Amino acid sequence: MAIEIKAPQFPESVADGTVATWHKQPGDAVKRDELIVDIETDKVVMEVLAEADGVLTEIVKNEGDTVLSGELLGKLEAGATATAAPAAAATATATAAAAPATDASTEDAILAPAARKLAEENGIDPNSVKGTGKDGRVTKEDLVAAIEAKKSAPAAKPAAAAAAPVVAVGDRVEKRVPMTRLRAKVAERLVEAQSSMAMLTTFNEVNMKPIMELRAKYKDLFEKTHNGVRLGFMSFFVKAAVEALKRQPGVNASIDGNDIVYHGYQDIGVAVSSDRGLVVPVLRNAEHMSLAEIEGGINNYGKKAKAGKLTIEEMTGGTFTISNGGVFGSLLSTPIVNPPQTAILGMHKIQERPMAVNGQVVILPMMYLALSYDHRLIDGKEAVTFLVTMKDLLEDPARLLLDI
Repeated sequence: MAIEIKAPQFPESVADGTVATWHKQPGDAVKRDELIVDIETDKVVMEVLAEADGVLTEIVKNEGDTVLSGELLGKLEAGATATAAPAAAATATATAAAAPATDASTEDAILAPAARKLAEENGIDPNSVKGTGKDGRVTKEDLVAAIEAKKSAPAAKPAAAAAAPVVAVGDRVEKRVPMTRLRAKVAERLVEAQSSMAMLTTFNEVNMKPIMELRAKYKDLFEKTHNGVRLGFMSFFVKAAVEALKRQPGVNASIDGNDIVYHGYQDIGVAVSSDRGLVVPVLRNAEHMSLAEIEGGINNYGKKAKAGKLTIEEMTGGTFTISNGGVFGSLLSTPIVNPPQTAILGMHKIQERPMAVNGQVVILPMMYLALSYDHRLIDGKEAVTFLVTMKDLLEDPARLLLDI
């Protein structure tokens, strides 16, 4: 029974997708629920699995083709085995080879018996092979040469295709590759954000010593108590951001046309770098999450991002975003707001700097914080107050627990 392999149903926010990788080729056996093909959208890579055991018989959409929801990708013959297709091809080849001949003696005159067996086993049409034997007979050696040429031909073609985008002039090498749909969409949204928003960035700095001491004191006990979940810095920043958002609801709002939407919950997007580009999975209802739940959620999202397993639902929505460029060594930056959100927090590298404390110069581990915001909705006072609130909470983390 033939089964149609169709593209998955895309959400309303995704118009189409691109065939990224076929993991099976026509004639290959597949198992039920085995991965057949990846569809790349501007948000995630969606996997298409086999509906039944069988053999992939046809590919309709090749790698790089654009597909719509439910569009036909290929066909699967349920219940068939991988040997069935080659056997049928060999039978057809043998029949085609025998057709021009009028009797067995004529066949033997053009094809040696050993060569005939070799042709049938390897699916070679003897009529396509030039014979070097007596009276033009196709010998075993002729078939062996034809088989070797067939094997080397497919390998040569991809190599030529891969080499095509590389241009070398002396020691100046250039390589041209198509932009992934995800990176193209990120680029589009960043340009859109800068052209449609009155974006502004305000800065502050935070003394990380109290959190570092707290983390050093309890990290082993924390990990043991919460089944291997490690205590990092992100959970403190998420908790502090949630509290600051409650006090400055405009920073947690979004603009919808001529309306302002104030969200009574805090869904915090955490920017994660992946091989395909920047993705922002969302911690839902972060206001109800513990430090361990936040750390576990971020760790899980990081693993999924590297494996390309994040779902559209996990990256949809979000009322506020935190981006941590400090993990890559960034000392200061101006992050770009992720529409329709109106603000984004940038974390940076922790670096020891001389600071004046009570009239004394003290070396402290400091971090710059940056808040980029849409000035159409958020005034400078709100933005500055938001960062000051975060600074106060992070420099005295006990206030997060006491809710003061």
